[in-house]
Amino acid sequence: PEVTLEEDLARRDLTINAMARSIDGSDIVDPYGGRRDLEARVLRHVSPAFIEDPLRVLRVARFAARFAPLGFTIAPETMQLMQDIVRSGEMRALVAERVWVETERALGEKTPVVYFEVLRQCGALAELLPEIDCLFGVPQPAGWHPEIDTGIHTLQVLDVACELSSETTVRFAALVHDLGKGVTPREQWPQHRGHEQAGVRIVGQLCERLKVPTEHRELGQLVSREHQRIHRALELRDTTVLEVLEAADAFRRPERFDRLLLACEADARGRGPELRAQPYPQARLFRDCCRAAAAVKLDGDVMQQLAGPAIAQALRVARVAAIRDLRGR
Repeated sequence: PEVTLEEDLARRDLTINAMARSIDGSDIVDPYGGRRDLEARVLRHVSPAFIEDPLRVLRVARFAARFAPLGFTIAPETMQLMQDIVRSGEMRALVAERVWVETERALGEKTPVVYFEVLRQCGALAELLPEIDCLFGVPQPAGWHPEIDTGIHTLQVLDVACELSSETTVRFAALVHDLGKGVTPREQWPQHRGHEQAGVRIVGQLCERLKVPTEHRELGQLVSREHQRIHRALELRDTTVLEVLEAADAFRRPERFDRLLLACEADARGRGPELRAQPYPQARLFRDCCRAAAAVKLDGDVMQQLAGPAIAQALRVARVAAIRDLRGR
């Protein structure tokens, strides 16, 4: 009862959220210029007290990701305060679970790329997600990656993933698929041999630190490990195609396998505007091979004559044959 409406509104993060309406709906209470900023499409802090809560850095970045399609930008003075918070070291005091909650919400927004761009601009990305921040400035072979920079590529892949899927698991996997490139020794640039397996470890570390849910972690690690083999689908041997299907547990978890293929498609198309619209026949091939192999049933007489590992081997042989027939080899 002792708190006035104006005092309550002063506790909000942004002026566009610091408005109220009278009970009869006739008046708008707007002590901090929220309507003006709403019309100007500006995200602006309410008061200097903004600097007291480091979580506001993440919330403003998330609002920017939500409203960027409508033309909203962050006020320069608000960005300055966000940078001041980062320089103070306060970001390190954030509870890991809160960082993940805001990040997952941002991944569900219309333009999650903006969230990470804002965090990088104010310096928070290096504090909270150094595995992603360190990708910027790391070169890749220009023949395969016209965008060259791994960090730029990562955000382009995330952007394409948002076109392909609304699921945060797919978007997270797209975000972390190349983390292994961040630890490639400089003398090996622009090549990144072994980055797939290196990325599996780093994705695991990131997920452990931020308490990322198992579903996101598993898909992120799977995409890191398998994306290069899936890109080479058209040239793989039939036995290798089956190996990928088995490694991805595609027969038991077809929904997760489909998410893997979506993230891989985003990776292939997230390489500059000239490649964004290119088809990705690898996904269709793997889906068709998975269906063909999953449909294989061993003859009852064969089953009676075999036992244990011999049954598994016979099933693998039959599945490879089904894949070969499908591919017309």
